[in-house]
Amino acid sequence: MAEAFVGTWNLKTSDKFDDYMKELGVGFATRKVGGMTKPTTLISVEGDTVTLKTQSTIKNTEISFKLGEEFDETTADDRKVKSIVTVEDGKLVHIQRWDGKETSLVREVNGNALTLTLKLGDVVSTRLYERAE
Repeated sequence: MAEAFVGTWNLKTSDKFDDYMKELGVGFATRKVGGMTKPTTLISVEGDTVTLKTQSTIKNTEISFKLGEEFDETTADDRKVKSIVTVEDGKLVHIQRWDGKETSLVREVNGNALTLTLKLGDVVSTRLYERAE
């Protein structure tokens, strides 16, 4: 299930992340800081609970969830969303819904690389992570 995603992942490259944050409605100053941040993502599984921690010099977030069960999440940019995470075709698919909007955060592991594809409307951002040693 989610075991392939377990580990510590360091952001290496980011494409169109500012466009994605702008589409979310994130303010200019927060986007500038967010764009410079190189977060580390820690993914762990205990029983049927997945924990996803994102750590950076600016802000740390943590969510715990069961696959396929909707939960309340407060995002790093302080949106209150309904989230659901599933595994589809070997990808960890995280859907966030709020105010009639929906965004997807899809994580895919290939060896020691994790690709995070963020989609909102027509905007697609790709962030590449590398497994920490």
